[in-house]
Amino acid sequence: MALTFEEKLRNYARLAVRVGLGIREGQRVLVQAPVDTAVLARAVVREAYAAGASFVDVRWDDDDVQLARFELAPEGSFEQISRWRVDAEIETAEAGGAVIAIRATNPNLLAQVDAGRVATHQRTVAAYRKPYTAQVMTNRLNWNLISAPIPGWAALMFPDASAEEAVEKQWDAIFAATRADQPDAVEQWEQHLADLKRRRDTLTEKQYTALHFQGGETDLTVGLADNHVWGGGAADTPSGITFTANIPTEEVWTAPHRERVDGVVVSTKPLSYNGVLIDGIRIEFEGGRVTGATARQGEETLKQMIETDEGSHRLGEVALVPHSSPISRSGLFFFNTLYDENAASHIAIGSAYRFNVRGGVDMSLEDFNAAGGNDSLTHVDWMIGSGEMNVDGITKDGGREPVMRAGEFVI
Repeated sequence: MALTFEEKLRNYARLAVRVGLGIREGQRVLVQAPVDTAVLARAVVREAYAAGASFVDVRWDDDDVQLARFELAPEGSFEQISRWRVDAEIETAEAGGAVIAIRATNPNLLAQVDAGRVATHQRTVAAYRKPYTAQVMTNRLNWNLISAPIPGWAALMFPDASAEEAVEKQWDAIFAATRADQPDAVEQWEQHLADLKRRRDTLTEKQYTALHFQGGETDLTVGLADNHVWGGGAADTPSGITFTANIPTEEVWTAPHRERVDGVVVSTKPLSYNGVLIDGIRIEFEGGRVTGATARQGEETLKQMIETDEGSHRLGEVALVPHSSPISRSGLFFFNTLYDENAASHIAIGSAYRFNVRGGVDMSLEDFNAAGGNDSLTHVDWMIGSGEMNVDGITKDGGREPVMRAGEFVI
């Protein structure tokens, strides 16, 4: 018997809190949510209290307010930020709390505004937010990302549907992608996370020196950081809380070596970045650094992103996702990286996760960089996988082993 909308919503909120955050009794929780996702935010608040949270606070966002600023605020004002918004994250983390973000925005929201204004604002926020980001990149707190429909985004996904129908279809797509439409959703997630753990453990044991991606127009060799560790699925905080940062998640990933990436890579899906769609990305690397970057759409925004700092000229993540993942099989493009990165293998410009290098959490920045890690104010995933992609693992003696063929794992 099919579940009702209310049952699916409750399943989704329970997954986010119990599988995503893994809340411990007495923890405080910060929920970040667009106003259009209030129905999910309220459900998450209730589930968090039911799971034992001591205090749950919500920080609301709004697309229209953000758009108004970038359209109408005076030039030179975009280094002003609301520090209290970031302070809420830092305060929650420092108190041993958990943070959950509902990420939902119109992917085309800022397409017609000055990319320089957006880039200035993003750099300022990222710089002030660095203490919180450092905790996220080292798994020092339990955090989670989920999403929910909003009208502008739903209309882009389902342009032939009425506004109401588009939102309904988007809810269905999100429930299916997260398994929230199944009565035994939590049990399904436990099995799925166990499968991801087996895969990441196998790859960590291999200790390939590099991965070679070849398919379509891509011919890219991604060197891997020394003593790299593969992540995927659930993770643990230093205090022993098990959490799953992304729902959904289908990937296993690790840290590239910041100086050992060479070749050409072409995106296989568009990227929604800061309210702008970037499509047809083509980037060349030499010695780990971007030497050329173009895009059919959104090229200026792509170049602004790469120019964020020195670290944004290099890679911080390489991730493998089977072409047969549920999101890929759905045939839907979500215009949202949380979903689209789980439909295809991908790479990320910018900062690397410290835990992807053995001992990296406790290393100095100099030692982390020497091991191949990368530091940046940004971290942006974009999709390069497809049913044509082959991936080989390069062994320490220079041999090659098949890891993926035609987009599917063979390892």
